[in-house]
Amino acid sequence: MKMAAQKPSTVSIMVSTYNWPEALERCVQTILSQNRLPDEILIADDGSKEETKLLVERLKTQSPVPIVHIWHPDEGFRLSVIRNKAIEAAQSEYIIQIDGDILLDPHFISDHLSLVEKNHFLCGSRVWIDQKQSKELLEQKGSIKVDRSKFPMSFILNSLRSKVLSKFLADRYKKNQPAILRGCNMSFWKDDLIAVNGYNESIQGWGSEDSEMAFRLMNKGVKKRFLKFSAVAYHLYHKENNKDNLSKNDQILKSTIDEKKIWTDYGIQKD
Repeated sequence: MKMAAQKPSTVSIMVSTYNWPEALERCVQTILSQNRLPDEILIADDGSKEETKLLVERLKTQSPVPIVHIWHPDEGFRLSVIRNKAIEAAQSEYIIQIDGDILLDPHFISDHLSLVEKNHFLCGSRVWIDQKQSKELLEQKGSIKVDRSKFPMSFILNSLRSKVLSKFLADRYKKNQPAILRGCNMSFWKDDLIAVNGYNESIQGWGSEDSEMAFRLMNKGVKKRFLKFSAVAYHLYHKENNKDNLSKNDQILKSTIDEKKIWTDYGIQKD
């Protein structure tokens, strides 16, 4: 008889952000509307201006759970660096990672926790929201109501929840495509992140930071489970990030894959 999977007793949700307080506020509102609240909210802030700081201070007064603002100066796109600082600061044994331009279904956290197993990490998908509906969602008052009828068919599927299908597909969906990852919807045991030294901080600028760390986890034997029909996340429209560093970052990723690396010397621990 298969033993019940070990579940974490505490969970942090890590929200990366940069100079978009309107989206961050709506994102945190959806976190505070979860049917299972996190034990803490970590705002991993890649150098936002004073407006974001003031917003976080206000949100702290409204939140029933601790909100921790982890900030560093703006020296360009350094998502890997600020996420490492947030990972190190996390007080929970499990970390759910999202972006600050993501709106969460009310079951998002409980969906993640329902599929947690030791020696695994989770990767979900997201529903792209077009520019018009994103504007409407940011301007809504009160609770957030997403109109699925405005989605293209491919994203309607990503917006559906089914506990039965989600459990069935967790270890089957795109099993042979390990590179399929969404950094805006992932979760990990903190101990696993520490064991591979977190994100590779030599990856700067947009691209490959999530895949590179995920491959080090998989090289270590931590398996990926996929969240399909579960942990629904809505991604607000924004202009594409600058991709000037992508080719360099992809080379770092390729090296990690080819050499089956587990550890980075440019992570949480510094020599």
